[in-house]
Amino acid sequence: VQLQASGGGLVQPGGSLRFSCVASGFALDYYAIGWVRRAPGRQREGVASFRKGDGTTYYADSVKGRITISRDNTNTTVYLQMTSLKPEDTAVYYCAAGPRTHYTKNEYTFWGQGTLVTVSS
Repeated sequence: VQLQASGGGLVQPGGSLRFSCVASGFALDYYAIGWVRRAPGRQREGVASFRKGDGTTYYADSVKGRITISRDNTNTTVYLQMTSLKPEDTAVYYCAAGPRTHYTKNEYTFWGQGTLVTVSS
């Protein structure tokens, strides 16, 4: 089971980014999937996730309205679209997966390598 995340980079405040997470070795619809970020000096924060099974989406209050999680029809890739980026969105973003229905404390089983986002002018 592997997760490969990409899509980070340097972006100006107000800009947008789209992350991708490609799963290999398993089908995403059998797992709960999430995007978790870790900013310097801060605890990790789950920003978006899919509930296993019915695909219900969850968003952190800090990003709600600016972020969308989605996946492709092959169930191998999950996307995270972020808009109106702010300097406080600067963090390493990880995609993660786990066999439970939903994770409230980001205790996923499988983790990608992370992709760095820097929001700065």
